[in-house]
Amino acid sequence: MPLSQAIIKVTNLRLRTFIGFNQDEREKQQDVVINIEIHYPADRSFQTDNVADALNYKVITKKVIQHVEEGRFLLLEKLVADVLEICREHPAVTIARVTIDKPHALRFADSVSLSLEYHS
Repeated sequence: MPLSQAIIKVTNLRLRTFIGFNQDEREKQQDVVINIEIHYPADRSFQTDNVADALNYKVITKKVIQHVEEGRFLLLEKLVADVLEICREHPAVTIARVTIDKPHALRFADSVSLSLEYHS
């Protein structure tokens, strides 16, 4: 079977963290909504049906949750870059994209979001 890129998507992971540089943002956790997309070659995993040959999205998600919930971030850029770094740690990752929304960051908007991506 020819090489195939698997695409893992983690959609609307809702967490709370300290994000922002205003005094109230530094004292009170806020909601963030995280969307992750990770590409990796899946030919071996679907041939063997072995967990060891697949990219374990649960491990990645647990690392993201721990980092976000335990962290303090002044800028959305830093938070997104940190999550992207966690997503690209596995050597098989060829593309990773992370978008994080900060709901209610602006009075008349549903959210403000920032996206970053990695290509190997």
